[in-house]
Order: sequence, then structure tokens, then C-alpha cells
Amino acid sequence: MDQQGVSRRDFLAVAPASVALMAAPTLAGCGGSSLASVPAPNPPPASKPPNVLLFLVDDQRNDTLGCAGHPVIKTPNIDALAARGTRFENAFVTTSICAASRASIFTGLYERTHQYTFEAPPIRDSLVAASYPVLLRQAGFRTGFIGKFGVEVSSAALDRMFTTFRPHGRTPYFTRLPDGTSIHETDLAALRAIDFLGEQEAGQPFCLSVSFNAVHAEDGDLDHLYPWPPSADGLYEGVQIPLPRLSDPAVFEALPAFLKNSVNRERFFWCCDTPEKYQRNMRGYFRMISGVDAAIGRVLQELRRLGLDDNTVVLYMADNGYYMGDRGFAGKWSHYEQSLRIPLVIADPRVPSSAMGRVESAKALNVDIAPTLLQLAGLRPPESTQGRSLLPLTYGNVDQGRSDEFFCEHLWNTPGIPRWEGVRAQRYVYARYFDQMPVYEFLHDLEADPDELTNLAASPIHSVTLAGLRERCAQLAKQYEAARTSG
Repeated sequence: MDQQGVSRRDFLAVAPASVALMAAPTLAGCGGSSLASVPAPNPPPASKPPNVLLFLVDDQRNDTLGCAGHPVIKTPNIDALAARGTRFENAFVTTSICAASRASIFTGLYERTHQYTFEAPPIRDSLVAASYPVLLRQAGFRTGFIGKFGVEVSSAALDRMFTTFRPHGRTPYFTRLPDGTSIHETDLAALRAIDFLGEQEAGQPFCLSVSFNAVHAEDGDLDHLYPWPPSADGLYEGVQIPLPRLSDPAVFEALPAFLKNSVNRERFFWCCDTPEKYQRNMRGYFRMISGVDAAIGRVLQELRRLGLDDNTVVLYMADNGYYMGDRGFAGKWSHYEQSLRIPLVIADPRVPSSAMGRVESAKALNVDIAPTLLQLAGLRPPESTQGRSLLPLTYGNVDQGRSDEFFCEHLWNTPGIPRWEGVRAQRYVYARYFDQMPVYEFLHDLEADPDELTNLAASPIHSVTLAGLRERCAQLAKQYEAARTSG
């Protein structure tokens, strides 16, 4: 038996029905309505700061949850979090790739400022010093990290971040344990999270980050591209997975050549280029999501058993979106909706029942996570932080200072993934792929064209809008670059 009284045999022998462990009650958080008429309370003073439990998944876009209205995927445990918390329907990453996005989550900084992505030097110690794990640990929190770290920092910086650090990868997804049993990465993360909770001492707050490698594809294993955990065996068998909404070949054909020939298209042929391949792989992908949901349910069940649930804020989010065959793509990296938009749920047990189950329409970003966690602890975010706390929004308050626009970019210089920068505003999306000769610009009108199918960059009647967003993009790029040199 593990020290929590949960044997590995019991932990792994989970029937498919276990994903219904905590079926969500029918509240606004699952139905899409807002409680705007409810008077907004304020977050309680942090005389007794809450614990924090952050669940982070890889490669999941915003609409792939039951509470977001997906017609197939079963995510009852995440749905239950949304039903007693806030689901942010307009949550985005500022860079759609795991390395840069995770650095932004830790630091509250844009990629242009922290400069971290694949093949880059480790995140600078000065930036790590202002990250949420370091600041929370300095404030007396027990800080833990489990699963996919996804970034590099110096050993000295790592020692300052976490009291417990148990990273693991996904190649392969199944790991053999010392007792001879095999465990899926998702279940291993949950098991280690349960171990962490069982070692918690009374009176000390904790911040635990559980970072699943799922639901990332197992690159290179095209026969088992989305290996799911045993908890999801049999799910979606015989279910016809709906085709991607933007699967018309004309959508792909309208793209410029540099996007047609990108890694996003290469990966489309890995998973989605035939009806049979698409059905098989999407069932596997959906099972991975439901497997994560079941693992989260087990961790939350242990949280309740230990009596920690009434003072623990739980967050669920992804590090970037995912195309899933839309636009003839299978990946992320670019400026379109499916790449940038992510799921985000925050469940704070201190929120009064009148404010639970809200669907928040204000924009939320990955750079907002660090200041949110710091405010939960009663700490003031560093002046260098580029995000804003989401805590007022979880209580139904209107953040008058929150902008409808945000800067976004992808700066990893590697073949097949074009670099770009842009601005997403309330109505328009602007992006410039600056390595193309000449520079290739996009302008989309989200009001008239929410699927971003029409590029208005060459439209004379939109020339003023294009010029304004082009200038705004340059201003923000310069601002975040200046922050890099001064940090």
C-alpha cells in the first residue's frame, strides 16, 4: 500500500465508468450563461491564504470539455469544477507552444521578455526569482511540481522554486514501476499528487502544480499516436467523431504556401488525412482527455478525504490550443483561434454560492496565472509582471483596467514553423509573419468572420484598421523587448 492507503492495484484498476466519479450538477458553469445580475462580492482577506492546486495539460483547446459544450468528450470532474467555480470562455495563450507558454505561466511575462523557448538558454535567474513558485515559497508555502516541467532553469533557481520536484516525461507514456506494474504518465502524476497531499503538514499552505504530459501526441509512434490510460479503456467505442468544422479543403487551399508547407500540415498526415485514421486518432485523443479528467477526480477525492478541499483553490488550464484537423492542420504554433484559445477553470471554495458556476467573457491569458496565484496568497505581484490577476473576475467583479486586446507571438526559429507576431483585439486580429519575403500580414474581422477565413490585409476599405494594428503591434513588441533588456 502507498502511504495514503491507496494501492497501485486499486489506483490503476479503474473502470471506464470512473470518469463519472464526480458528475457535475447542472449550473451555469456548464450551460454557458452568466450571472451578471448577481452583486459581485470581494475576495476575502488573505489572513489565512488558501492552498493552490494547478492542473496543466498539454495541447488542448478551449472547446474540448463537456462544460464547454463538446458533444462527445466526457469530463465530469472538470465540469464539476466549472459548476462551482468560473470558466473563462475567452482564455488564450500569448505564445502557442509548450516551452514559451509554460515560461509565461511561471513568470507572468511574454515570450518577447522572458526569451525562453526550445533551443534557448535557461530562463534567467533574475526572472525565476520573481516567478510564482519562488515568491510563494518565500511567503511560507510548501511548493510542489509534478510531471512535465517543459522549461529549463539553473539548478540554483530550481532549488528556490520547489520544496518537492518530481518531473517525468512521456516517452514512453507507460512507465514500469519498481513493483513490476506499468503505469500511464497521467496516472503517475495523480499518484504523486496524492503522495504530496498526504505529506502535507497542518497549518502550512501549499501550492502544487500537476503538469500532465497528456494530451500531447506520442510523436514518432504513428500506430499509437494518442496512448490513453486504462481509466479510459472502451470510452467512445463505436461513437462517430464529428468531422472538424473547418474541414472543407477550400479552407486549406486558401492559405499561403508557407503555411500549407508547415509542420502543422505534416502532422495532419500523421493523424487526420483519412476518415479511418481520423476516427481512430480522435477517439484516442478524447480518451486521453477523459483519462486526465479521471486522474484529476482521484486527486480531488483525496483532497476531500484529507479535509483540505474547503481551503484549496483549484485551477485547470492548457499550455496551448490544438487544431485537431481544422484548417487541414494538426498542431498549434500559428495565429488562428484553434491554436491560441485554451480551457481555463478556476474554482475557489471561498466564493459565495451566488457567484459559482459563472462563465466569464473577459479575456484571460497565460501571463495572468502568476499574478493570480500571488494575489491568492495575499502578495503583490512584482512590478515587472505583465499579466493581471484573474481573482476579481472569479468573484464576478468587472476589471475596469482589463484591455480587450493582447499581444501574441511565436519566436522559435526552426524549419517548418513560421515565426510571427500580432495583436488580437476585440473585433480584429492582426498577425505578421516577419520571416516571409515580403512580410506576410493577416487581418481578420472577428465580427463578420469569426472563423478567420478571410484575410482583409489587402482590402482598401480596411487600410486604416490595418495600419493602426500594425503600429500597435510594433509598439507592444518594442515595449516587451525593452522589458527584456531592463530585467
